[in-house]
Amino acid sequence: MKNQKQSETGILEQYQIALQNAKTQPIIADEMAELGYDTTKITEGKLLLGATIKTYNFNKQEGNETIEASAIFKKEKEALDVLYKKHRKKAKAMLRKNPELLKKLGVYKRMPNAYINKIETIRKFYTDIDQEILEKLTVVKITDQDITAGIAQVQKVAQSRAEYLREVGESEDATKQKDVAFANIALEDHPQLMEALARKRKS
Repeated sequence: MKNQKQSETGILEQYQIALQNAKTQPIIADEMAELGYDTTKITEGKLLLGATIKTYNFNKQEGNETIEASAIFKKEKEALDVLYKKHRKKAKAMLRKNPELLKKLGVYKRMPNAYINKIETIRKFYTDIDQEILEKLTVVKITDQDITAGIAQVQKVAQSRAEYLREVGESEDATKQKDVAFANIALEDHPQLMEALARKRKS
């Protein structure tokens, strides 16, 4: 990924230099004209470059937003895991002689690994603690405030995951737009501009 980004920025830099030199250096401008890159063509190239830079920067921005959303989701999920693990352990210990209640709270079996199943197991635990169960759990210092906090944290995880998945989708769309823009730059006639520039650099 790093090499790809370097390659893309290199392409953009080459085109910027080529177009600037075609404008400011008569010798290069003459050679560009011989290749069919007259003033009109150069203007088209500038517009194409501008559009490509715009989509490149947008893609980069979306990528950064996806990374940030992923970090937030991970943070909220870890906070929920810590909270639930503590409450689950206390509930199992307190209700160990009451298998029906253990089953009701979903703590009678191992935690599932899949995210959807896991979050629903945690949600069930907090939402299914009624007043009768809560009275038993107060002995192990699980309060009504703890249950409220647990439900709220489940919601935070769900929201942060939804935001992360939204950002992933937007980032993927931005990447497609960027790839199309770079593909337009790489059309068959455009490499001639780079070749001419390269010859001038070596001379």
